[in-house]
Amino acid sequence: MNNVDHYLYAATRENTRKSYQAAVRHFEVEWGGFLPATANSVARYLADHAELLSANTLRQRLAALGQWHINQGFPDPTKAPIVRNVFRGIRASHPLQEKQAKPLLLAEVEQVAISLSTAAAQAQEMGDRPLSLRLKRNHALLLIGFWRGFRADELTRLAVESISVTPGEGMICYLPHTKGDRQYRGTPFKVPALAKLCPVSAYQDWQNAAQLEEGPVFRAIDRWGHVGERGMHVDSIGPLLRSILSENGVVSSELYSSHSLRRGFANWAISSGWDIKTLMSYVGWKDVQSAARYVDAADPFRNHLLSSVS
Repeated sequence: MNNVDHYLYAATRENTRKSYQAAVRHFEVEWGGFLPATANSVARYLADHAELLSANTLRQRLAALGQWHINQGFPDPTKAPIVRNVFRGIRASHPLQEKQAKPLLLAEVEQVAISLSTAAAQAQEMGDRPLSLRLKRNHALLLIGFWRGFRADELTRLAVESISVTPGEGMICYLPHTKGDRQYRGTPFKVPALAKLCPVSAYQDWQNAAQLEEGPVFRAIDRWGHVGERGMHVDSIGPLLRSILSENGVVSSELYSSHSLRRGFANWAISSGWDIKTLMSYVGWKDVQSAARYVDAADPFRNHLLSSVS
């Protein structure tokens, strides 16, 4: 790979690259389409999958096909009027309510955090290092993920050498790039030191127990208590969170995902009096529409309904 190819490769995020490759493979191999594609063939592809795939998935497939053609020097067929009109017709004919993860409430965070902390202390007293490590890691992941409103990929890309802790004040986590950082400027995220449910204390407890000096913060732990060298895969965060919640008494844990931490924090912040501009700046949203997808609308009848219950 020469320097030009190297930088072209680096220009696209790994997750996006993999999803685009899968989308192009689906069009060409599984559906039997030909590349470069015509606008008519792309329109037929959309129509054949209109009842099988969501509008968001179809939009991602179009983006992947369009990017493939641009990269190969061909005209982009996904911009043709027939493709745009077919996609618009699919959205009109098959409207689907957007599925959202259930927000994790602060009371549930507290319940799980206390349970994890207590169990970790007991495991340490009993000399069960593997269990103690897993509990401390999960405790740190839960509290950092909630109080920072991190996405799953951001949690997996946290690195020990990019975190600085100031006792009594908090810590700063630096990420070289995030989903909203299109210019690759890097973003520092301040994590508060709290008197209760403190993410900084949880991080330090996990770091010290696992003896982490550099590399990924969150890693796999084997049955013998060996901490892996590589960071956890982004797709493992959701299942891990559901397992943590289920094991610590949160009902309907299957309704939660890695987005539950972000949604839970956003709803807590708004209910605590944060204005939307402050929340957007803290979490890293660039537009109000992004924030609106995470924050539940207030129920104007809530107080009336509560007061009317005898």
